[in-house]
Amino acid sequence: MRQSLRIGMLAACWVTALAVVASAQSTAVSETNPAKEESSTTEHTVRIGGQLIPYKATASTILLKNDSGEPIGLMYAVAYTRSDVKDLSSRPISFFFNGGPGSASMWLHVGAFGPRRVSTPDGEFTAPAPYKLVDNSESLLDKTDMVFIDAMGTGYSHVVGKGTPANFNGIDEDMSAFGQYINTYINRNDRWNSPKFLMGESYGTFRSAALGNYLQNRYTMHLNGIVLISSVLDLSSITFGQGDDRVYQYYLPSYAAVAWYHKALKNRPTSLETFVDEARQYAKGEYAAALFKGDKIPTAEAAAIAKRLSYFTGLSEDYLTKANLRVTLGQFNVELLRDRGLTAGRIDARFTGYTRDLLSETAQGDPEGPAVGGAFTALLNDYNHGELKFGSDKEYRNTSGGLGGWNWTRGVRGGGFPSAPNVQGDLTQAMITNPRLLVEVENGYYDMATPFFATEFTMEHLGLPDALKGHVQQKYYESGHMMYLHDASRVKLHNNIAAFVDRATKAVAQ
Repeated sequence: MRQSLRIGMLAACWVTALAVVASAQSTAVSETNPAKEESSTTEHTVRIGGQLIPYKATASTILLKNDSGEPIGLMYAVAYTRSDVKDLSSRPISFFFNGGPGSASMWLHVGAFGPRRVSTPDGEFTAPAPYKLVDNSESLLDKTDMVFIDAMGTGYSHVVGKGTPANFNGIDEDMSAFGQYINTYINRNDRWNSPKFLMGESYGTFRSAALGNYLQNRYTMHLNGIVLISSVLDLSSITFGQGDDRVYQYYLPSYAAVAWYHKALKNRPTSLETFVDEARQYAKGEYAAALFKGDKIPTAEAAAIAKRLSYFTGLSEDYLTKANLRVTLGQFNVELLRDRGLTAGRIDARFTGYTRDLLSETAQGDPEGPAVGGAFTALLNDYNHGELKFGSDKEYRNTSGGLGGWNWTRGVRGGGFPSAPNVQGDLTQAMITNPRLLVEVENGYYDMATPFFATEFTMEHLGLPDALKGHVQQKYYESGHMMYLHDASRVKLHNNIAAFVDRATKAVAQ
């Protein structure tokens, strides 16, 4: 689905033959597509924190070129710039994007930080149209100008000229495209001396780590801060790979949080935070030791572990024993509420949907997507056409669909066999190169796509010098992957990031 690896980024979901056909079709289209930039600028105001802020909204495409200077793509973005600012060096500029890979930025754009927001009920299915677009009092326009970028093949971004999907569909290819876009935007709008931030969600955090390092190395563009929303930098940490028991440990605290939320525990503790911390300690202690024993674990010890896991997850001891103490995400999501005929969500486990096959071993889908997707799609199109005056004759793509396969290959550290993609080293290098770079990580307790305990492990293993370890801070929300879908968490998210922008901007003067 959309972000958090929304289109099945680890599942090899594109058949090679279909990818070849899609690539050929896209190439044919690109040769007839005019490589012409388009732009629309409108004037607006929004009230944030009691302050009426005038701003310009610019919806436009920027032409990307290959090393030979030939057009290969038009990348679409919507930029919001405060109109009454005269000294741009005092005004931060932030670049936002979602994940997938292959997701448009509409979720962060009209869900979290843009001046207009889609209104949806908290943790429930949104009824069909008419939907409601409202002024966003939690927009970050009070702290920073904002540019919401749609990845190639999403939104109105599309291949043109000599371009092919292969120019964009890969870790480094995607990073290079975003880097070229940001560098071009900074140049055209005279923002070189403005404080600069990257803010990505899900695969967008993976992109941010690589992109932050790339911008500094390729363009000598030093950043003030990077915000990682629902983060994954090591893709093995969310992959239930055969023989890799770490992921079961990483997911246990999230299982505990979700079971707590749905009141599926026999003796439900009062405090979520205390219960989650208890699950953390168990996951890296007794549970880790038991999993390490593999098939040699004594029967009595396995039974004791199953009993303890039942306490944390709400699943029966019998089920846990039959699962060999290892329950995958899909199994947990369908088993937790099986007696209610419901499946819990992956992106946000607060959402539930009816389970069609009550005998199913694993979840058949994610109820969070249908719950909000219709509202976001309808209002983003309406907003682009009506208020931004752009794209009425174009198709806005939520995802890249069949644009082609994704190149996960990067250099293999130390030689040997390929492993799951990992950009921890990129983030570490970016922070070492620029020792004033600050990082903030936003975690949802009910996010089952990028579990917070795995993120904690990653951030604690960056290998940073002691002086830089305090430059990474983590925040937590009683919500899911898209924490802004929860009203109280959206307010908290705004306040945390606003404070971070202030802190990272002031840090340069220290």
